[in-house]
Amino acid sequence: MSETLTRDDLAPASESDLTGLVADCFARQRRLRIAGGGTRVEMTMNRPRLNTAGLSGVVTYEPGEMTLIARAGTPLPDIQSMLAAEGQALAFEPPDMRSVLGTEGTPTIGGVVAANASGPRRLRAGACRDHLLGVRFVDGQGRMLKNGGRVMKNVTGLDLSKLLAGSFGTLGVLTQVALKTLPLAPASATLAFHGLDVTDAVRISSQALATPFEVSGAAFRDGAAFLRIEGLDRQVAYRRDRLAAMFGDRRIEVLDAGETARLWRDLRDVAHFAGKMPLWRILAKPGDAPAICTALTATGGQVSLDWGGGLIWYAGPGDAGTVRAACHRGHATLIRRAGLDGPAFPPLAGKLAALSAGLRQVFDPAGIFNSGLMDR
Repeated sequence: MSETLTRDDLAPASESDLTGLVADCFARQRRLRIAGGGTRVEMTMNRPRLNTAGLSGVVTYEPGEMTLIARAGTPLPDIQSMLAAEGQALAFEPPDMRSVLGTEGTPTIGGVVAANASGPRRLRAGACRDHLLGVRFVDGQGRMLKNGGRVMKNVTGLDLSKLLAGSFGTLGVLTQVALKTLPLAPASATLAFHGLDVTDAVRISSQALATPFEVSGAAFRDGAAFLRIEGLDRQVAYRRDRLAAMFGDRRIEVLDAGETARLWRDLRDVAHFAGKMPLWRILAKPGDAPAICTALTATGGQVSLDWGGGLIWYAGPGDAGTVRAACHRGHATLIRRAGLDGPAFPPLAGKLAALSAGLRQVFDPAGIFNSGLMDR
C-alpha cells in the first residue's frame, strides 16, 4: 500500500481533478508536498501532501514495440510483474529505497521518473531518463503539458521529459510517463574478487569496463569487488571465462545466476546500509573514488561503490560541510538524515543557481511544488 492518507492529503482521482487543484493552490499561493508512494525521499516539509495514487493504471503496453505508457501513480511492482510476464524489464534497474529510508509505501513509476532512479545497470544501459520517451505533467499554474512520443524518433525539439526526470517534483506533477522496455537477459553470472581495497576495486572495474565483454555491473562492498555479466548462456560463459583469464593472477569466485540476482538486488537497494546512520549518495569520477573514500572513512564511517566507482555510498558521521569537503568535485546528496541538519542536495552557485531559479520561475512561478526540497 501507499502511505496512509490523512485529512490534510490531497488525492486527485483524474488529471482534470489535478489541474483544478493545482490552479486553486496557485491562486491561493498554497504550497504542496508532492509524493507518489513516499518511498524515495525524506520529506519533512509541514504542508499538505499531494498524493498521486489515484492516477494509476497502465494506459498501453506494446511488447512487440517495447514501449509502455503508464499513469504516474501506478505501483512499480505491478509494472515489473507485467513486463516480466513478457520477458521484458526496465533496463535501468530502479532501486527500492524502502529498507534504507524505513518507509512502508509502495514505489510508483512516477516517483521513479521524478527521481531519475537508476540502479547498477546504469553504467551499461543508461539512466531512467535515457529510456524516457515522453511525459504528461501539470505545471505550477495548473496547466496540463505533454512532451515526447511513444518512440524515440518522435522525440523532437526541447525534450522536457529529460528535464522532469530528476527534478523531484519541483517543476511539475507527473501524471503519465512513456518508457522504453528491453528484453530480460536469460543468463547471468558474477565474478567476485575478495580481499581488496577501493583502489584495487576501481582498477579492476576500469579494466573490465574497457573490454568488449559488456560488463553490466561493477561494484565494491566489504572488501570485495563484483563484476556482472548478462546475456545468452553461451555469451555469458564466454565473457566470464575471458574476464577470468584477464585477471588470472587474482583469486576469483564465480557466482551463479541465483546468487547473482540476490547480490545485485541488495547492491541496487543499498541493503547493506540499512540502519540509523546518516547516508550519503555521492556522484564522482571513478578515478577520484579512492581519495574520496579515504577522506570519508577517516571520519569513522563505511563506503561502498557502484557504477565502477562513479557512485559512492557513505554511511557514517560528519556534517554536510565535512562530507562535501571530502568529496572534492563530487556531488553529494544526503539520502537519510538520521538527525543530521543541513541541505540534503548540494547548494548550487553562479550560473547553475541562476539557471535552476529560472527554470522554476517558468514552471512553478509561485513556488508551490516541493519548494525547499532541493535548496534548503
